[in-house]
Amino acid sequence: YTMDESGEEQITSSEVYMIISMLLSMIIYMFIAMFSGMVMQSVIEEKASRVVEVLVSSVKATELMFGKIIGVACVALTQFFLWILLTLLLVGGFSLFGGMDAMSGDPAQAEQMMQMAGMEASMGGMTAEDMMAMAQDESEMGAVLSTLKDINWGQMIFAFVIYFALGYLLYASFFAAIGSAVENEADTNQLQMPITVPLLLAFFIAIYAFNAPDSSVVWWGSMIPFTSPIVMLARIPFGVPAWELVLSIALLVATFVACGWASAKIYKIGILMFGKKTGFKDLWKWLKQK
Repeated sequence: YTMDESGEEQITSSEVYMIISMLLSMIIYMFIAMFSGMVMQSVIEEKASRVVEVLVSSVKATELMFGKIIGVACVALTQFFLWILLTLLLVGGFSLFGGMDAMSGDPAQAEQMMQMAGMEASMGGMTAEDMMAMAQDESEMGAVLSTLKDINWGQMIFAFVIYFALGYLLYASFFAAIGSAVENEADTNQLQMPITVPLLLAFFIAIYAFNAPDSSVVWWGSMIPFTSPIVMLARIPFGVPAWELVLSIALLVATFVACGWASAKIYKIGILMFGKKTGFKDLWKWLKQK
């Protein structure tokens, strides 16, 4: 917050950006963790019930894995776009019935509202402090709305969809491979540790980015593919050069292709393996098989 001429605290643009950054990071973290976990759980259920043996007799194991991943992704994106639609409807309703334009910072409208507030105050017995508080609230709302109008929402929504899709595909392929290697969910704890650690690390770097979006730790976190889907979303509201976005997305795509290929090899073998507890040595052995 900053201090205005009267000594009152006012919200700043950087704090609005920080709030948006925090929301984006939390949403993409929850989406990736939740829907990737759904993929793993679905693979485990199919393997435990032996349904997968029937499925792989009709389609390739690799096609089955990516079909499951893409199917869950479509559900996730549908849910996300429904949230956007609902938000737009709510904002539109507020703009229509709440007089958003009257609080957008137009001096003439603001003066008119102050005159109306003064008339209501004289009729309702409001004190000068009450009027000052009302004016302060209107000023803060105008500052927030002005900041929101300056944000490139098209770029932000596009980046969110791209990073969510690629980040989800990357982690979902890992979780699908883990699900194929075990027979029940209790055996996944050890195998998913190397995957959940980068995801948690990305979330903590994103929290640090709220206060230092241009620091070296945050910059590298937004470039490394295992953390970039979350960290880059935390940086975007503060402004990111186009070349950094392109480089980050290119690295993420290349990493997904390589990791997706490795996960598919593990899935193809692990989905039909029963009666043995799988460890990292087994995964490495499956990965080296031709």
